Amino acid sequence: MVLVLVMIVTLYPFVNILAQSFSGEAFITSGQVNLVPRGFNLDTYGTVMGDRLFWVNYRNTVVYTVVATAIAMVLTTTFAYAISKKHLRGRGLFIGLAVFTMFFNGGLIPNYVLINELGMTNTIWAIVIPNAISVFNLLVMKSFFENMPEELEEAAAIDGLSTYGTLLRIVLPLSKAVIATMVLFYAVSFWNSWFTAFLYLDDAELYPVTVYLRNLIAGATTASSLGAGGEGAAQVSANIQSVTMVLTVLPIVLLYPFVQKYFVSGIMLGSVKG
Repeated sequence: MVLVLVMIVTLYPFVNILAQSFSGEAFITSGQVNLVPRGFNLDTYGTVMGDRLFWVNYRNTVVYTVVATAIAMVLTTTFAYAISKKHLRGRGLFIGLAVFTMFFNGGLIPNYVLINELGMTNTIWAIVIPNAISVFNLLVMKSFFENMPEELEEAAAIDGLSTYGTLLRIVLPLSKAVIATMVLFYAVSFWNSWFTAFLYLDDAELYPVTVYLRNLIAGATTASSLGAGGEGAAQVSANIQSVTMVLTVLPIVLLYPFVQKYFVSGIMLGSVKG
């Protein structure tokens, strides 16, 4: 019963937003939309999805997310595996440097100057490189690797495997659970990110879809507040936030079922079987 209540509380906001995205402006503003659309309306979806730039930006988001997640996983996995070894020289220094960046950074202006001086503005690298390693994800993977039985790697070394061979052929196959979790964490983070692109990209053709939708919200809100565009502007203004959230979260919702199985079945993958 408790789990059912938790499920209802969790699903209600999403279903409500989905219903609002298909509802008329008057019903939303009057608070009449709960779980079922009222005054069925597809004008906002048509406005957003009928624009060529929307699909260009959506493609950009897919490319940025895939490339950034791949780079982040390679860097995070190799870094976490290295600092999980207690015999690594300077291990404490590397861990300390990583943790330090969780609390201190150069600030917005120095970061922008650095990216600009490196020539990465208006390129994909401005999106995928600065946030390539999440220290939280790094520490989670480090703890996972530390808890793996040392006997597995010792046996691999006896069989002649190098450090890289052990990582690729022994450790990673037994780490599907944590890898799947980190892929989901990184993919969600990069997919929803908009500020980095807003800061480093000037060409609208390079924007991810989150920036496109952010600009659409800003434009619709401004037009509505100024009374421009009549009923059409008010319609878009009332529906745009719910449509934005639905379009943004949909790919992640579709991806999750394929990753979720590893959260359950992958827990015991690193155990030693007698």
